[in-house]
Amino acid sequence: MLGRNAMSNDSGAVLPWLVIRQDDNGNRYRVGRYATQGEAQEAADKLQVRGHKQLYWVERVGQAARP
Repeated sequence: MLGRNAMSNDSGAVLPWLVIRQDDNGNRYRVGRYATQGEAQEAADKLQVRGHKQLYWVERVGQAARP
């Protein structure tokens, strides 16, 4: 059973860390779920270096969203 602040994939792995993208119009999307903060940050960093106008960040499931 998962707590309210965790997410799992179909294999049952707990993936509580999210990578969120905000585009230049202010729309926000979840682009990935990860088991550790480090994995999520690495993914966000790789997306960020592409040089687009989008902003990427990491947050834990249930954490207040960034403005």
